[in-house]
Amino acid sequence: MDMDMKKRVHLELKDRSPAEVCVLALDTCRSGDGEVDGVTEEFSSLEVLRMANVGLKSLSKLPSLPKLHKLELSGNAICGGLEALAEKCPNLTHLNISGNKIANMAALEALEPLKKLKTLDVSGCEVSTQDDYRDAVFRLLPNVSYLDGYDRHDNEAPDSDNDEDDGVGPHGGNDDDDDDDDEDVSEEEEEEEEVGLSYLMKEGIQDEDDDGDYVEEEEEDGEEDDADGDDEALRGDKRKRDDDDDEDGDEDDQ
Repeated sequence: MDMDMKKRVHLELKDRSPAEVCVLALDTCRSGDGEVDGVTEEFSSLEVLRMANVGLKSLSKLPSLPKLHKLELSGNAICGGLEALAEKCPNLTHLNISGNKIANMAALEALEPLKKLKTLDVSGCEVSTQDDYRDAVFRLLPNVSYLDGYDRHDNEAPDSDNDEDDGVGPHGGNDDDDDDDDEDVSEEEEEEEEVGLSYLMKEGIQDEDDDGDYVEEEEEDGEEDDADGDDEALRGDKRKRDDDDDEDGDEDDQ
């Protein structure tokens, strides 16, 4: 934890304004005096905030973040004051306070107003070692579906609940689906082009065949004409010979 939290916030902003940020990861930096530092109400679009292992002892300086629905606070030294979460982050659906110093159920009662809370992780805290702890939490917070990674029937939470929104971009969007759609469209277009090309090539071959047949027919017609001409010439020669013979016969008779 070398970098202080305020400086880390500045680096995470890069060239964006706080209002543009949907995900803010401040894990393993150093909080000033165990308080939230550098995160202000200007982060009005913030949906995911990660402050794991930053040395937090209190949430009293947590700003109002009405759009925040996932808060990661594992590995800190928070022992109470969870009522700040219900006041500042009323739309929380995922809360991880594992590895803190929550010692009893009284501290968790402050989470009761969080009616949208679905996933809660308190593992590694002293309260989680108490008898009947799980049943007590599910009774206290009936809206919670998964406690410490399991539901009330000991079924493991799906990965989508554990890791939801960690990959959301700075504007809360994800372009992967659009890229997939573009790839599908490109593949379809390529297939259509290949089919069209094959069709044209096939048509071209047929045309060539048709032209070839036509030429052959012309050649056959030419051959027939030549044959007729040859026959006619033969008949002409025969008639000439007959005429010559007749002339010779007439001379002999005289």
